[in-house]
Amino acid sequence: MKKNIICSIRFLRGVIRTRHFATILFFDLLLLILAHFVSYLLRFEGVLDSVRLQQIFSVLPLIFTVKLPIFYAGNLYRGMWRFTSFDEMRSIIKSVCVSSALLVTIILFLTRFDGLSRSVFILDSFFTFLFIGGLRIAIRYLHDQRKHFLKGGSPKNIQRKKLLLLGAGESTEKIIRELKDNPQLPYQIIGLLDDDLSKRNKQIHHIRVLGTLQDLLEISRQTEIDELLISVASASSKQMKRMIRLCKETGLPYKAIPGLANIINGQVSIKAIRDISYEDLLGRSEVKLAQNKIGRYLTDKVVMVTGGGGSIGSELCRQILKFNPGKIIVFDAGEENLYSIQMELMHEYNFQNCVPVLGQIQDLSLTDKVMQDYKPEVIFHAAAYKHVPLLELNPWEAVENNIIGTQCIMEAAIQHQVRRFVLVSTDKAVRPTNVMGASKRIAELLMQAYSLENWDRKFHRYLAAGIEIDDNRKEHATTFMAVRFGNVLGSSGSVIPLFKRQIELGGPVTVTHPDITRYFMSIPEAAQLILQAGSMANGGEIFILKMGQPVRIAELARELIIMLGKEPDSEIEIKYIGLREGEKLYEELITEGEGIVKTNHEKIMVLRGEYKKSNIFFLQCLKLVQQKAQSHDSHGIKEVLLELLPEYSAGNRS
Repeated sequence: MKKNIICSIRFLRGVIRTRHFATILFFDLLLLILAHFVSYLLRFEGVLDSVRLQQIFSVLPLIFTVKLPIFYAGNLYRGMWRFTSFDEMRSIIKSVCVSSALLVTIILFLTRFDGLSRSVFILDSFFTFLFIGGLRIAIRYLHDQRKHFLKGGSPKNIQRKKLLLLGAGESTEKIIRELKDNPQLPYQIIGLLDDDLSKRNKQIHHIRVLGTLQDLLEISRQTEIDELLISVASASSKQMKRMIRLCKETGLPYKAIPGLANIINGQVSIKAIRDISYEDLLGRSEVKLAQNKIGRYLTDKVVMVTGGGGSIGSELCRQILKFNPGKIIVFDAGEENLYSIQMELMHEYNFQNCVPVLGQIQDLSLTDKVMQDYKPEVIFHAAAYKHVPLLELNPWEAVENNIIGTQCIMEAAIQHQVRRFVLVSTDKAVRPTNVMGASKRIAELLMQAYSLENWDRKFHRYLAAGIEIDDNRKEHATTFMAVRFGNVLGSSGSVIPLFKRQIELGGPVTVTHPDITRYFMSIPEAAQLILQAGSMANGGEIFILKMGQPVRIAELARELIIMLGKEPDSEIEIKYIGLREGEKLYEELITEGEGIVKTNHEKIMVLRGEYKKSNIFFLQCLKLVQQKAQSHDSHGIKEVLLELLPEYSAGNRS
């Protein structure tokens, strides 16, 4: 207790010594005196006799004693007053109300207001707020003027783009305010457009709402606009498509502010204006994470990410950093990708406890050594081959990497008592029509076979050559789960980078079929879902994201062409080339027989399908498919996959 008091006294001395604190405190003393004098002058119509003056001077010490400590407790001396905002004004109001109420209570208790005017203290509260708040506002105003003066005002030689803003909400207000605060920025806002008719002819910081979005073409012709800016941070997919279409009709260049997922604490910056992104087409609200649950199983833990250099794996590493892990083991077979994410974590995120492991996950002795050395508590298994056409031509690689590799990493996880194991799966595992999807479906079945309720030590002994097995262990400590989702925008396997490259080269954009559809999600969404699933599973579940309606690829290609400033069909041809081998017309997220169960997360569902495979039969098929893969027997691999998965069909399916 004594130590705490001494530390508090030292802290107060340090604060009091500061020049700014002393200056503000001095002016506040003067303003409190002034507020009380003005209250008396107003109450007694400008006449102050000796009795009234004596009352003033007798009450002032009590005012100082009561109000100044409360002002300090209310953080009125810790703010940077050159940045005074509504938050600071609310603090002043609270401090004034509390201190005035306490002052009146004390005077009532001591004197019963004998000879004192009650209305004086009401006026005193008003003038105290007016003067104290006015001082802070004056400081901010003078600071802004000084900053503007030192920058030489608005530079005359800057070529400014004349902007028309689509939207008249909070994001627009922040952009206008930032432009006023930063005269160096090369923009000039001419007007605003908004579909809310009640906003027409109203102003935000003296910038007028000229009309609705439907008036965009006419207004752009009437005014000398250089560029359009979509300033609606939370636009839905439908709204964004409409605004893009209207912008396209004007022939003017157009951009957008960052979406809500990229805005920190609601701060929109004019410097963050970006080109329209294909992620705008998703139109879903941001996935919200249960931070506490995720933190409980990641904070200070050793986490391993297989395929950590890939698009999903590297984003997982970035997201995991938010929860302060003890160590991240990044396991990847690609030297360049592994080095890239290692350097990013170390130098951009200043995370030094990163262990890069270069190797194949099917190398059981390597995975065993890594887990023995570093003892990971959580594994995110994102390593997989995922290019459908390539794996149709090289199915043995799908077997070795997606099936045998997954089993190897699961074997080692059980032996080294990893607490949680999250398998990254795909919607192509549902009624698979290609080797890639079939291999991922078998990985899901492996996950369920290894879950506690289905675990059989025969599986554990099967691939455990080189690992010392504890045959006395009747069950294991690892909770297995899987996460299934659709196509990931911008990942190495996504069609979007191909489309963008084709558009940049002048076309054509190749689409397999006019009616082909896919589910889409962003890379951050995928990583967040994986992290969330890790906190929710009890064992054996498959989690999926509510992804809305599937997107027609032909429409997506058309929208991308428009976004990149081209005209579909006339400037950029869309060419239909037919479904490739093993490719579906429609993707699904649920296998027949899997029961959908809601979770406590609004965006996540869980599938609790029953594991119906015979362990002995499954084991025999795994041995056989591995033999076929080792001999590079493409036909034989597909036959065994069909034995394992009756729902698998080696061909196109609509």
